[in-house]
Amino acid sequence: MRGKAIVVKNAGSHFLLSELPVWKPFPAVLKGRVRLTGSESTNPVAVGDEVTYEYAAAPTETHPATIVEVMDRKNHLIRRSTNLSRQSHVIAANLDMAYIVVTLYFPETKLPFLDRILLTCEVYGIPATIILNKADIFRKDFPEEMESFRRIYEGAGYRVIATSALTGEGIEELRESIGGREDGRICLFSGESGVGKSSLIKSLDPSLDPKIGQISLSHLQGKHTTSLYEMYPITSGGFLIDSPGLRGFGLVSLKKEEIALYFPEMLRVSKGCRFTPCTHTHEPGCAVKQALEEGSISQERYNSYLGMLEEDRKFR
Repeated sequence: MRGKAIVVKNAGSHFLLSELPVWKPFPAVLKGRVRLTGSESTNPVAVGDEVTYEYAAAPTETHPATIVEVMDRKNHLIRRSTNLSRQSHVIAANLDMAYIVVTLYFPETKLPFLDRILLTCEVYGIPATIILNKADIFRKDFPEEMESFRRIYEGAGYRVIATSALTGEGIEELRESIGGREDGRICLFSGESGVGKSSLIKSLDPSLDPKIGQISLSHLQGKHTTSLYEMYPITSGGFLIDSPGLRGFGLVSLKKEEIALYFPEMLRVSKGCRFTPCTHTHEPGCAVKQALEEGSISQERYNSYLGMLEEDRKFR
């Protein structure tokens, strides 16, 4: 028999599937060498993928279903390997929203790192929202830095939600953003290690325990639980994909003249540039440079853009 389902957990060669919006996970394995047409990624199947599966009987741990086809994706978030320049890794697929969790300090999220993720979301058509976590600490000890951060990214056109798992600040706003039960939205939580993704998920739904894993199939557990990509149903509605903490984020291959197209604030004003294409670096009559001087484009975001233009091959 055949069916269609969504991948809700990826543990290398083993997967959990569920026929969303019904949450009833069951185990599956890949058939042979299933590959996506034209894909160069290290993982042909990602959490969020819609797949066709086959089964002879009700799938169990000892007799899992078999994934035979991966359906076309509406979008996916991908990062280039920072060690192997020709390889890339799909973080998640078919996303309604990517929530990028950041902290100003403890640990510090570097703005160029955040900007790489945001640019990649723009490239692949994924709406992005920034979650500024541990807001209770920053509002008390670093109010100017917190205000500056919001000014930079809200000015660029992104929604910034300030949250604190400790005080509950922003949790209800985040819960409403994810959507109600009838929406069945699939959202991603991503960011560096230590920014508090797991604590936020617990705050959104106290019944969940992302660090341990809600589903305890023996062949999906082990030493490397932090490397698992897993989806969780939120009691109030919607589904969240928790991803391992990222240490680096290499860009997808883009031509230099294309990079500025994925900075929303630059794209808005670039039509006023005298020359097309314009690199926004040295050309006279550049509307982006004028906006930079006037303060409507932040120096920090522009610096990230320059870094992307000049960055080393290993990140490309």
